[in-house]
Amino acid sequence: MAISMDMNKVLDRNYEDMDMKKLVDAPVEALAGVSESDAEMLKKAFGIKTIGDMGRNKYMQAAYAIVHMAEACK
Repeated sequence: MAISMDMNKVLDRNYEDMDMKKLVDAPVEALAGVSESDAEMLKKAFGIKTIGDMGRNKYMQAAYAIVHMAEACK
């Protein structure tokens, strides 16, 4: 099943047409709103360098899970 998604709102303009598989290896500043200095802080704090690193990070995953469980309890 093909899945279509408009990523333009969440990606920096330079990465909008990048293949999803390649986006996993893109730097976190490829995400709209994440500056180079933000990316440097993520690297220093959590060792996050890529979008894949961010998505696989146990603290990011825990925060995501907490938010979704809290919303399910409303």
